[in-house]
Amino acid sequence: MTYLVLGLVLFLGVHSISIVAPAWRDRTAARLGNAWRGLYSLITIAGFVIIIWGYGIARQNPVLLYAPPAWTHYVTAVLMLPVFTLFLAAYLPGRIKNTFKHPMLLSVMIWAVAHLIATGMLANAVLFGSFLVWAIADRMSFRWRTQRAIPMAPSMKLNDGIAIVAGLAIYVVFEHWLHVRWIGVQPLPM
Repeated sequence: MTYLVLGLVLFLGVHSISIVAPAWRDRTAARLGNAWRGLYSLITIAGFVIIIWGYGIARQNPVLLYAPPAWTHYVTAVLMLPVFTLFLAAYLPGRIKNTFKHPMLLSVMIWAVAHLIATGMLANAVLFGSFLVWAIADRMSFRWRTQRAIPMAPSMKLNDGIAIVAGLAIYVVFEHWLHVRWIGVQPLPM
């Protein structure tokens, strides 16, 4: 569990700098330029790798917190339907992005809640709970901080359609093939 927590601290910590110290982040990024991007990317990648590694280790010694009923896997499958679409919509300006303002954060929140509903192990609660708390805090922080522009595709009428079709395609591929291969868990009976 130590490595999982360390990975989360690195990954979510670097992603939380804008929440807790936006002025410091902006000054440091301006002073360091591309070195800031490189350092940020390096810490993010290291944190992500350690999360994956630590989660794998933590799952070898499972600690049950609660036992969700089997039907919660179906609730999770339904909740996951918009997740990839919302994530993509953050980078494809259109009605979805305009409606939800921060669709990537919403996708992380839904992803985390969906998995907390269907999984009751301590490692899962730590992983998904951490991402849920971070996404809520990040979303709330926009009340007092200015949002920086993120690189995204040009605004086109097709962007929402692209986000929906691509998001649902990714969902199907992940649900039926990748989840079991990458995570080792078949989300729904085949």
